[in-house]
Amino acid sequence: MDCVSSQQRAEKAIGHTAAMNDQGKSDEPVVSEKPVNEDLPLWALFKEQAERRGSAKRNSNQDSTSRAQHRKHGVSPVLDWVRVKARKDKKAKFTSLYHHLDPSKLRHSFERLKQDAAPGVDGEVWKEFQERREERLKSLFDRLQAGTYRAKPARRVYIPKPDGRQRPLGVAALEDKIVQGAMVEVLNAVYEEDFLGFSYGFRPGRSPHRALDAWATALTEKKVNWVIDLDVCSFFDRLCHSWLVRFLQHRIVDKRILRLIQKWLRAGILEDGQWKPTEMGSPQGATVSPLLANVYLHYVFDLWADHWRKHQATGEVVIIRFADDGVVGFEKEGDARSFLEQLRERMQKFQLELHPDKTRLVRFGRFAGRDCHQEGRRKPETLAFLGFTHICGRSCKGKFLLLRHTIAKRQKAKLKEIKRVLQSRRHDPIPEQGCWLKRVVAGHYNYYGVPTNVRALMQFRRDVTRHWLRSLRRRSQRHRLNWKRMNRIAVQWLPPARICHPWPTDRFRANHSRQEPYAVIPPVRICTGGRAQARSLP
Repeated sequence: MDCVSSQQRAEKAIGHTAAMNDQGKSDEPVVSEKPVNEDLPLWALFKEQAERRGSAKRNSNQDSTSRAQHRKHGVSPVLDWVRVKARKDKKAKFTSLYHHLDPSKLRHSFERLKQDAAPGVDGEVWKEFQERREERLKSLFDRLQAGTYRAKPARRVYIPKPDGRQRPLGVAALEDKIVQGAMVEVLNAVYEEDFLGFSYGFRPGRSPHRALDAWATALTEKKVNWVIDLDVCSFFDRLCHSWLVRFLQHRIVDKRILRLIQKWLRAGILEDGQWKPTEMGSPQGATVSPLLANVYLHYVFDLWADHWRKHQATGEVVIIRFADDGVVGFEKEGDARSFLEQLRERMQKFQLELHPDKTRLVRFGRFAGRDCHQEGRRKPETLAFLGFTHICGRSCKGKFLLLRHTIAKRQKAKLKEIKRVLQSRRHDPIPEQGCWLKRVVAGHYNYYGVPTNVRALMQFRRDVTRHWLRSLRRRSQRHRLNWKRMNRIAVQWLPPARICHPWPTDRFRANHSRQEPYAVIPPVRICTGGRAQARSLP
């Protein structure tokens, strides 16, 4: 078949275009002629040269990042440069961050607050602030810029702990919560690039179940034979202000930011109408306290522990920390004892102390049962971490299986609270009580509904039904409520026990994939002959 040469085709196409422009039959701009290159492909010869266009018109004040992207990632695009700078230069110090506390940050912080949260010392609640939101936010912003903003003391309240003691909390004023929320968003742009991977407490995108998944995967796949169960004694009350400011100055040198944080730390506590100064500690329950706690422990524990396991450990070391609670797994007993001894000395240097009863070294892991049998003990000890009792068990095939059960003290404390509320709502209609109990039981399942814990969930539902039966029977001395009718009521309102979480190793691998798909399967290249060939990655 005769073919026209590429040179002839190109000349014909250019001549046709010039003739159209000469006759005035086309309004298209004249295309400049290009030198013909016989080596170019045919499609490149016929492609018309595009007319040069100016830059697209857009608003000068329009942000380069779309709103959809901002909502997708959940971070402020204005702070992107801060994150990039913190990621690239680990020693960079930020001198100007205060201007990021703009009205949009304050508004976003206010919208994230709980509407039914307890009021602070000012007694102001969310709904009252909402009525004049824009006016109040503008006034708050002006005071921040003028330097006349004053932090209010936190209101001291106590909540019962599972062991019977009281946990002190500090409820901040509403304006303080708004400013602290905006401050946390700004500082997270810096410190989320510094925090290490084994830190899970109170960080965006992380949760207690992420820490539990990492711990279960480490016990299954790593060489863990000894475990240190860590717990810092009264950490939020013993946090040293001078050390905290020194830690912050490693990255933040904006004096206005540091001065604002010190205002919250020194605002004091209001308890029973009496103001008490706070020379140490940060109010547990304040919006900014979790971030400050992570910064403090990042320099006191995380960096030191990571350096220790890389330079002093003789075996494998696994670290999981959630706020002031954590677990450290070791391959060798000597490493575990040396780590614990040096950690006690380091904690004392920064005015902290490990809990004498809750911090302990135990034999735990895949081979703990075998080692205990050789030593003459019946079974290895258990661990309590993030609301679960961890037990070394065996599957049906005889392999190691980590069993996680709800801590008995936690479950008893929850049932005691349900019993108290049922007494106060005893004479409410059964549908109202049922709706409330349905939410409570479903929330319990959402956290404790992990594999190997179904028996504890079933027992929790039975105990809730029993407390509900006793409460309903006390409504009248002539009640006719028996167990048969109560079971029908429970089936109608209380959801059955169910597992809400997958196996921890499966979810951990899905969230932290070590290999991309193309790292396992070589990429495929289609050749001209239609045959697929595989090539290795460079």
